Amino acid sequence: MGKINGCLKCLFVFFNVLFVILGCVMIYVAVQATSAAIQMSAFGGPGVGWLWVITIGIFGISSLGIYAACSENSLFLKIFAGFMGVGMIIMLIFGTVTAVSRNTVKNQFEQNAKEIADVFMNNEDLKPVLEGFQQLFQCCGVSSTDDWGTEIPQSCACTYTDGPFGRPTCKARPVGSTGPNQIYDKTCSSTIFGFIDLFFKIAIGILFGFAITALMGLLISFLMIHQVKRHDGMGGMSIAMKG
Repeated sequence: MGKINGCLKCLFVFFNVLFVILGCVMIYVAVQATSAAIQMSAFGGPGVGWLWVITIGIFGISSLGIYAACSENSLFLKIFAGFMGVGMIIMLIFGTVTAVSRNTVKNQFEQNAKEIADVFMNNEDLKPVLEGFQQLFQCCGVSSTDDWGTEIPQSCACTYTDGPFGRPTCKARPVGSTGPNQIYDKTCSSTIFGFIDLFFKIAIGILFGFAITALMGLLISFLMIHQVKRHDGMGGMSIAMKG
């Protein structure tokens, strides 16, 4: 009979196997990202060092958890519990920082919407991207319709028919400008930030999700350590009684 409850051990090993698989997937992603980073290094591309640290951490700690549970060794269980405690704290810190950064980015985006619009207007390669975005999401301009000056493109043309995002609100084009008679009243800034905000929400969810997972791993580790100690204590007591 093992020192740890069989169901608890199987559950613990199962979740660690899932994270080992996740680690293998992340290793593949890290290899591809490293290859892309090497090609983009001449243009100042972002580094992937942190990605490798996280990848190796997930793979290594999960492997340690599987070995600790299968060997029923209290020392390795304690080491695993220590990693879980540190990981939980790090995830909580990063999650909080990301949540604060989300509000900061939102304020900066709203304040610098005009400068962002100028980037699109001054780049002939980005203008078609913005026009396609306007037509798809039923908006006109980044900060306002004035971003287009006196030549409003047809991608701002508004009809009252229902689109994929509901019925749009239309308004007359500004006086002195050329283009469609009716244009979208909504600007694209809120939609653009919506995608940025979605990224932040996903990141926050992942970070706090990992923090909760680390907490569960920590609690299960303590429970298994307690079961191992109790079993070892009972074994020592039995030997003493026999003596």
